[in-house]
Amino acid sequence: MIDLTTLADLTPGICSVTLRELGIDEVVRISADAGLAGIEWGTDVHVSDAASAAHAKEATEAAGLSVMSLGSYYRSGAFGDFEPVLSLAAALGARRIRVWAGELGSADASQEHWDAVVKDTQRIADLAAAQGTAIAFEYHGNTLTDSPETTLELLRRVNHANVGTYWQPAVGLSDQQALESLHEVLPHLVGVHCFSWGPEAERHPLRSRKLLWQTVSDVLRGNGKDMDIMLEFVEDDLPDNVLNDAAFLHTITLGED
Repeated sequence: MIDLTTLADLTPGICSVTLRELGIDEVVRISADAGLAGIEWGTDVHVSDAASAAHAKEATEAAGLSVMSLGSYYRSGAFGDFEPVLSLAAALGARRIRVWAGELGSADASQEHWDAVVKDTQRIADLAAAQGTAIAFEYHGNTLTDSPETTLELLRRVNHANVGTYWQPAVGLSDQQALESLHEVLPHLVGVHCFSWGPEAERHPLRSRKLLWQTVSDVLRGNGKDMDIMLEFVEDDLPDNVLNDAAFLHTITLGED
């Protein structure tokens, strides 16, 4: 018999990049209409300065939603000015900042590149911790987090309590391979980006990989650590497909068939 008191809560949300062409108020309205609980606001379009961060925070909270994180495009290893990113996170009220693990895939990265990514991540993690904000790596191709093995190696080398990783199914993996990668990074996982793509990055309805996402949600709930699971990209980028995918996301976060 499953002890329900040990199951984690999965909070359904969305990344604003899903609706890149729409404004802040429309992103909030659609997210609320879909019954989602929160939004990861991206710095690519929606949150680019103090005014837009304040607008996103106010609109999100007015709709009864939460700010899940700031989706930044900061590349660790560049040793860039991280203060603007921290300022955006503070103005937005984000408790977590997504960053990218360098700008090269692990197969092409030199030892110098690895060292730079490690040292820069340690630097920005200290800065973020000082304002109570966590750092999470994007789990993505063409970065040092392009496989579970390299993600674990990077986290081991960074060795910072304020740094974790997101996870998403890498393009082209079978369900079993994707689940194996999830299990490997699970101890360091702080959030999940949720979508269903084909082997050539074709976008499909989330339920087209129903078994994968049901199993992912079972693994996450059984892990005992509360987790944000955020829609990222829908078929044809259509708002109606946000509603459709969110309906399925609700069923899996609740452990329903």
